[in-house]
Amino acid sequence: MHVHVYCAEGEAKFWLEPDIKVAKNWGLSDSQIIELTKIVKEHKNEIRDHWKKHFKS
Repeated sequence: MHVHVYCAEGEAKFWLEPDIKVAKNWGLSDSQIIELTKIVKEHKNEIRDHWKKHFKS
């Protein structure tokens, strides 16, 4: 399970399981990745619920 995060400067892909971690970074700075990681962690349950609804798993 993963989520893509898009910004004006680039994109990042985060794995949600088994732990949240960056899978790929396209153009974002280290500080942006740190901030986005915090945001993904804060919203992990909401993201997982929407992912499961979308893919009906």
